[in-house]
Amino acid sequence: MIYYKTEKEINLIRESSLLVARTHAELACYIKPGVTSLSLDKIAEEFIRDNGGIPAFKGYNGFPNTLCVSPNSQVVHGIPNNNVLKDGDILSVDCGVLMNGYYGDSAFTYQVGEVESNVKKLLDVTKDALYKGIEVAVEGNYIGDIGSAIQEYAESFGYSVVRELVGHGIGKSLHESPEVPNYGFEGKGQILKEGLVIAIEPMINMGKKEISYHKDGWTITTIDNKPSAHFEHTIVVRKKKAEILSSFEEIEKKING
Repeated sequence: MIYYKTEKEINLIRESSLLVARTHAELACYIKPGVTSLSLDKIAEEFIRDNGGIPAFKGYNGFPNTLCVSPNSQVVHGIPNNNVLKDGDILSVDCGVLMNGYYGDSAFTYQVGEVESNVKKLLDVTKDALYKGIEVAVEGNYIGDIGSAIQEYAESFGYSVVRELVGHGIGKSLHESPEVPNYGFEGKGQILKEGLVIAIEPMINMGKKEISYHKDGWTITTIDNKPSAHFEHTIVVRKKKAEILSSFEEIEKKING
């Protein structure tokens, strides 16, 4: 069942989403060569709890940590560990928060030190593809319009779109209906109505679209070990222009410093 949100509920989801954004901005100061993803995880958990939130991912279906941290060829759901980040790595960080009974969810792929230009291009295109999807997330359009916009843009650069992993509705639950694929056809799927809150999250691979599942039950990598990028916003469908409830603004201020 699809739950359309009231303005009061949207405000609460916005509060949770902006705490996710502030957590990302806090992490942006620490993401550099020599740091471990486990240390980032501890920073994030402390920051979320100090600001009145609960880490949404920790314990979710048994996931052991606050963040999903996925370097290089890992697509999503990487488990924080003591491996040291190296110059030239990229790191997808997915973070969720539960606060006042509502969830927020956002992901950003960070550059670690100096990254090769072709990898930077993958990150830029993936982030731009996210906004292409958001542009069409308006009342009267369809779920398929979002996926079509993302897919068309990403594939125009020769990249591929992961099929098995998709965006989702969000609210009182972390994952609600409908699913929001990053591929598809215009005019297909659920019609969009004002008050629908969804997380749009393109996962774009430099190489093949196929993925591989690790034995830990969580980590997912590209099948050809080429880099993958992941960006995510929580948004609400409106009549003329979607409203983004999360934010990259403070992250990008810290990065561009």
